[in-house]
Parts: sequence; C-alpha cells; structure tokens
Amino acid sequence: MTKKKIRYRLLQIAVLLVLLVAIVIYTSARDNRLACRIASGYQVHGIDVSHYQGEINWEVLEKQGLEFAFIKATEGSGHVDTRFYENWEAADATDVKVGAYHFFSFDSPAETQAQLYIESVGDLSGNLIPVVDIEFYGDKFSNPPEEEELVAELKTMLALLEEEYGVKPMVYTTYTFYYKYLDGEIDGYPLWIRNVYFSPNLDMRGEWTFWQYTDQAVFEGYSGAEEHIDMNVFYGSLDELDEYVIWE
Repeated sequence: MTKKKIRYRLLQIAVLLVLLVAIVIYTSARDNRLACRIASGYQVHGIDVSHYQGEINWEVLEKQGLEFAFIKATEGSGHVDTRFYENWEAADATDVKVGAYHFFSFDSPAETQAQLYIESVGDLSGNLIPVVDIEFYGDKFSNPPEEEELVAELKTMLALLEEEYGVKPMVYTTYTFYYKYLDGEIDGYPLWIRNVYFSPNLDMRGEWTFWQYTDQAVFEGYSGAEEHIDMNVFYGSLDELDEYVIWE
C-alpha cells in the first residue's frame, strides 16, 4: 500500500471516529433519541423489568404494543427478585412472550448460580429461552475481574442451563463488557446487547438477537419508585421470535 493510500485510509478512520464521537455526544445530550428513532423501525418491541418497577399490571402493559418481556428472576447464588413470582404468573396470563433472566455475580460459583436459577424458575416450556445478564456492577468497573476466570465461569453456567433446558441460553451484556471479555468467546449463543447511543448494526450486524436501546421509556401500568422501563427490539419478525421460545 502506497503512502498516499495509507494517509487516505487513516483520514477515513479519523473521520469515522469523529462521527462516532459526535453521535455519542449528540445522543447523550438528546436523551438517546437517535437510538430510539432507529429502533422504531423494528417490528417487535419489548421490555425488561425487575422489582424496581413495583407492582405491574401486565394487561395494561400488553395493550401498549409490547410483544415480549424479560423478567428478572435471580441474582448470584442466593437472591430471588422480590417481584419475580408475581410478575411471572401475571405476565404468563397475557399474550406477551415472557423470559426470565439471571444477574450474574463475579463473587459466587457458576454452579450454585445455575442451580438457583433452575430451582427458582423451573419449567420454561412455552416461554423464552433463559438469559444470563453479565455486566459491571458496584466497584467492578474500577476493579474488574480476571478475564480467563470470568469467561470460564460464565461458560460453565451457560453449559449447565443448556443441559437443563435443552437450548442455548442468551447472554445480555453491555458494549463495554462485550468487547473487554466476550468478543469471540460466546459465539453460537444468542446475544442481547445494550447500546443506548446507536444501533449495534454499526459493528455487529447479524451477531445480535435483542437490542436494549433505552432505559428511559415510560408506560402506564406499574407503580414502582422507578418510573422508567428498559426498552428492547428483536432482530426479526414476530414469527421468528417463536424460534426463541422453548417448545415441548
């Protein structure tokens, strides 16, 4: 490659970086409106919730255009979300496709975390595949876990859930965490990625299944101290969403 071509390629990269920075600044200042605008072009929309949304009227939520919902079930090796069972039962009575997620702890064994999820959630027939939420929390961003050990523990939990439910679980994570730990490590597992700034199609087209594009949505039908709900889209049609339901 000639020096002129190298300079041109470097200029292209610099322009792209400037555009990316501008997008991040713009969307941060504008309440991630760009991500919301892009996400509006997808057919299938849904939410994820936990005890923070308080008591939820799922019939009211369903009427607001939601096709799926992921409900927090468990965390670590000993915590069940205080609203999980009531949310699970009430949501299952609607036509919303429902899944249960586990918040992964870096401080307890994968085996006991998988056991807690399996014992707490039980049979998933007719529901969405299990999800493991793995991201930085507390002081872990400034004091991150060791990469090899963390990836090994995550893979152990994924294998145990796959053995129990007969399907590959999905991994939820953030952009930062994905590129630090998971890029190339969880190929073959469905990916649920968080990016409230721009579409993940920018650099991972075809690799993601669900996209969490905002944490600022507001709906009618819940009474928790947290007024906002995370919104997501599915990378496909409503019929294709059935591929992520566990059928007997």
